Formats: sequence, C-alpha cells, structure tokens
Amino acid sequence: MYIEFRHLRSIRAIHQAGGLARAAEMLHLTQSALSHQIKGLEEQAGVELFVRRSRPLKLSAAGMKLLRLAERILPEVEALEEEFRGLISGKSGRLHIAIECHACFEWLFPVLEEFRRKWPEVDVDIRPGLAFGALPALMREEVDLVISSDPEPLEGADFTPLFDYEPLFVAAAQHPLAEKPHIEAEDFRDEMLITYPVERSRLDVFSQLLTPAKVEPRGVRQVELTAVILLLVASNRGVSVLPDWVLREVRYHSDYVTRRLTAKGLTRRLYAATRSEDTAKPFMAHVLGLARTVPVRLQRGLEARGAS
Repeated sequence: MYIEFRHLRSIRAIHQAGGLARAAEMLHLTQSALSHQIKGLEEQAGVELFVRRSRPLKLSAAGMKLLRLAERILPEVEALEEEFRGLISGKSGRLHIAIECHACFEWLFPVLEEFRRKWPEVDVDIRPGLAFGALPALMREEVDLVISSDPEPLEGADFTPLFDYEPLFVAAAQHPLAEKPHIEAEDFRDEMLITYPVERSRLDVFSQLLTPAKVEPRGVRQVELTAVILLLVASNRGVSVLPDWVLREVRYHSDYVTRRLTAKGLTRRLYAATRSEDTAKPFMAHVLGLARTVPVRLQRGLEARGAS
C-alpha cells in the first residue's frame, strides 16, 4: 500500500468537512478528482474507508486508522513546511555562535538581546566549549558564527571586522603600579596575573605584550567569571588585563585604577567569521551590524561617563 501526504490530507479534510464537496473546496480540487483519489486509495488498501450511506459522510474503522495517522504526521510536515518557508524568506534560520574571546559575553548578550526582538524565529545558541576548534567547526556547519581576534585565510569563510578595542591594565587603587602613567611588560614580573581560563595565545596580555618581551609574571591565577576577577583585583590579590568594554563600569570607580599597556597603548580588532554563503543572509547581516555598533555604544558610554 502506497500512501502519500495528499491521501492523508484528503482523509482529514473529508472528516472535517463531512462530505466530498466541501472537502474538495478545502483542498482546491474538483469533487470528481477527490472521489477518484479516494477510490484509488481504497483499491490499494482493499477496504472501504468511508461509510457511504451516512450523512454526513463518516469514516469506517479503517478510515479512522488513516485519520489517526494523518493527525500524527501532518502537523509535523506542516511545521517543517513553515520552517522551510521561513528559511526561504530569510525570516528564520540557525545562529549558533562559538566564542574564541572569553570576555566577549560582556557585549554579546546586549547584541543578542536586540537581535531576538527582530528575529524571534532564528534559533540562537552560544557554544563556548568550541573555543579551541571553532573555525573547523564553522566549516563543518556545527556553528554558524565565530567571534575571534585572529583572522586567518580560510577558503569558504568571510572575516567581517567588528570593532577595535584596547586591552587595559587594572589593579587596586592602592597598588604600587597605580603611580605609573602606563604599564610595561617588565612591570608584570613581580605580579600575580589573574586571567580567564584559556590558553595563553588567546590572551592579549601574553600574545601582545609578555610573550614578545619574554617576561613571565610571578604567578598566573585563572578565574572563570569577570566579576570574580574584579573582586580579587579590588582586594589586591593580583592584577589583570581586560578589554575596555569589560571595564566600562569600574574604570572610574575609586577602588580601581586602569592604565594603558605601553606608552602608546595596544589596539586589537575583533572579527566575526561566517561561511561565505551565509554572510549575506538577512538575519546574519543584521547580527553582524549589531555586533559592530552595540559594543561601540558601550565604549562611548564609558568615555562619556569619564568626561562628565
């Protein structure tokens, strides 16, 4: 017996309408075409699907079995069709994000909060666990967007520049280094450096300052949460280097002091890596636009606070 989706839709429509004429209208068929379809299905099944002398037309016991099948399968098919329509129109899709920048949660959540209002049908997820294989995961279609400060030539991927930021030294206000106008690599030799729990090559303080200068701090303490890092710094348990957007709330707090790294300061740039065929999708273009503007608003808010 060969059952098609149209057969299930016809059985359901006849049951709902109580007759062939109204069901044919619901299905946009002629009554004769619908009658022929049902007759062919009954010939395949070898049983009658309707009690034809009844008014309204009622399903037989065999017909009820097909109706239950239709009621179980058709809603799933229709949901999938709706999802495909959303994909074609650009209204829905998947946005799974991998983050190679541990501190990016500080600005990414405001970005996604704005994004969800415009694109409620897009499935959003954050995959921080893929930090050490994010770009290969992008090309395997396990994730759809990677936040990284280290672009690399990768066929089939686009790296969209997002914004520049400055890594800043932060210490307790009473720390001896608070007297210095800026911080050099040598200043870290006697310090306990508090960092996020990621490999050194992904930490700006190492990749941009300490490793090139061949300087090793007295110790390194890894802490998962930004709030805990700042708590330890305020308690003079160590010093840290964090992106300027992380320090927007504490930069002018009396418990802390922030300083530039080197006299000229360090500037880094964040990028969003996407598969080339996805970059121009409407929802992807929108989230990339937000990722370029929302963090800058946060940075400007910090600057405005400092000027007031």
